[in-house]
Amino acid sequence: MDRKYKEMILAGQTSLGIEFGSTRIKAVLIGQDNQKIASGSHTWENRLEAGMWTYTLDDIWGGLRACYKDLSSEVKKTYGIPLETVGAMGVSAMMHGYLAFDGQDQLLVPFRTWRNTCTAEAAKQLTDLFGFNIPQRWSIAHLYQAILNQEEHVSNISYITTLAGYIHYQLTGESVLGIGDASGMFPIDNQTRLFDAEMMAKFDALDTVSGLDWTLADVLPSILPAGEEAGRLTEKGAKAIDPTGTLKAGALMCPPEGDAGTGMVATNSVRQRTGNISAGTSVFAMAVLEKSLSQVHTEIDMVTTPCGDPVAMVHCNNFLGDIDAWVKLFGEAARAFGSDPDADALYGTLYNLALEGEADGGNLMANNYISGEHVTGFSHGCPMFLRLPDANFSLANFMRVQLYAACASLKIGMDILFGEQVELDIINGHGGFFKVPLVGQKIMAAALGTPISVMATAGDGGPWGIAVLASYMINGKDETLPDYLSKNIFNNAESSVVAPSLSDQAGYNAFIERYKASLAVEQAAVTAYFD
Repeated sequence: MDRKYKEMILAGQTSLGIEFGSTRIKAVLIGQDNQKIASGSHTWENRLEAGMWTYTLDDIWGGLRACYKDLSSEVKKTYGIPLETVGAMGVSAMMHGYLAFDGQDQLLVPFRTWRNTCTAEAAKQLTDLFGFNIPQRWSIAHLYQAILNQEEHVSNISYITTLAGYIHYQLTGESVLGIGDASGMFPIDNQTRLFDAEMMAKFDALDTVSGLDWTLADVLPSILPAGEEAGRLTEKGAKAIDPTGTLKAGALMCPPEGDAGTGMVATNSVRQRTGNISAGTSVFAMAVLEKSLSQVHTEIDMVTTPCGDPVAMVHCNNFLGDIDAWVKLFGEAARAFGSDPDADALYGTLYNLALEGEADGGNLMANNYISGEHVTGFSHGCPMFLRLPDANFSLANFMRVQLYAACASLKIGMDILFGEQVELDIINGHGGFFKVPLVGQKIMAAALGTPISVMATAGDGGPWGIAVLASYMINGKDETLPDYLSKNIFNNAESSVVAPSLSDQAGYNAFIERYKASLAVEQAAVTAYFD
């Protein structure tokens, strides 16, 4: 036990970050030195109900309490004291989606997550109206699709928000949002760093919208950049996190952020010419821009860093979900033969086998689409594995192709970005794909043709990133966020960098051409099962 951390906990000189990811809710407690003191987690899973991917409110609050209990138990076990107070706190979560409430804070329809691809009509109309790409998962696309569908709840809307915004509001009573998370709801004006007023006026003037009793300004949350204070944890909020009453109210709260923003912070990727990849159940790559793109690309989102600088984002709904299913299957096979490897051993063994496969995957093919994928134009997904009769069907090639396929949609989107002459000195990776040393880096470097760095802190990811943002709010008053991170967080950070090898790049390029051709097969499967 480090006594200085015990003293920080007793004095409330800590920052707590909690992030709601797709499959896990994670919490990280850091000290004044921004080092991790303790962590906790809770596994959860979205469900498909009435054709919509969702989590219930019980899922959200039960998961938050379970995650915090895990964290506080680690504090008690490690330091011998209860966690009664924290100095600062922040909440982050999956971006986008649709949470609509009435004036009594009652949820009007079940939470519609980013994973739903049911807003194509609205997204296209708004993209044409604004001259700005509006992806299907954005909150404004969900809202407008509900209007086009003439859903009854629309007239009763008092406000809409994101998952992070909803939780922050319940904990503090403040309906605010960090600018990075807000940029996935509605376009941001890069000059004012607020929601784009001209686009809001165009939306409100639509015939389908103008007759409503509210305007966008009425229903969207207020925006705050990183470093601003966003309220305090209330008694009600403290009880929502810790029903035992041990956690006291009063912690200063930073603006709630999206998982894209916390990923940028966790990898020191908020400065121009830096980029990062968050690779888990879904995957997204962020590039902080030096200049605007020359045209609108429907495959690329325009969002912001937590301090409001423009970012190009390539987001893919599908990444590790199908691989996780295969690893689970191999685990069942191992247990059938009397072995019982743990998850780390399974993933480590299978991922490392991929590096023994042929550079092009041995003429095997996979598609990892569990849900729809907008980058390649799919409204639904159907995971698929294919092999030609003369293919080299080995376990090493099978695993290599699974990892290749996970990166394929991202590769297609990033090639558009590189075609815009966007230059990145390095891309920082974090998330489950990079947990097995070197494997994910080598595969991603081959796919993108760019060096991939993974920092020692990358395993802590988003929850550590939002904890750092909470710390920045208190300690970084006189510094920009990029400078604060460089000087105080990453000045001595350990990292490993893997550059793409020529043979791996050539192999991946051969694979991606076959992959693009195989999308016709995927479309046939989707048509057969869903149309």
